[in-house]
Amino acid sequence: MSTLELPCEGSCRCGQVRLKIDAKPLLTMACHCTGCQRMTAGPYSLSAAIPSEGFEVTEGEPVIGGLHGDAIHHYFCPHCMSWLFTKLEGVDWFVNVRATMLNDVGWFTPFMETWTSEKLPWVTTPAKHSYAALPAMDEYEGLIGEYMAGN
Repeated sequence: MSTLELPCEGSCRCGQVRLKIDAKPLLTMACHCTGCQRMTAGPYSLSAAIPSEGFEVTEGEPVIGGLHGDAIHHYFCPHCMSWLFTKLEGVDWFVNVRATMLNDVGWFTPFMETWTSEKLPWVTTPAKHSYAALPAMDEYEGLIGEYMAGN
């Protein structure tokens, strides 16, 4: 396992959209919801919550995909359709970056997993915290503190 070296760059599969992070994650997650399963064609999505000021699209113009019209905006490459990151409407202090889009992902381990009520029965992760849906809003401050203290 390696350590996250900042800045860290990444891209979509075809390379037309490039991004850079230069802040440590607030949390790392595996989401088991059926929406993530369908968008990744896998058992879960992996993301790192990056402080907004530490995230930048350096090349290309991502487009919103996934569900339209809700408060969750999933951004994709318009050419290869790789899912790059997610922003929550009205929550501008972090961006959920798909960890596997970064050039170096060896540092990544999910700290928490969400929507385990929808996970495939054979899936396991090394996450320290598991939630049937999402943590209560008042739990995030403690989770972020715990994650950042250990990373």
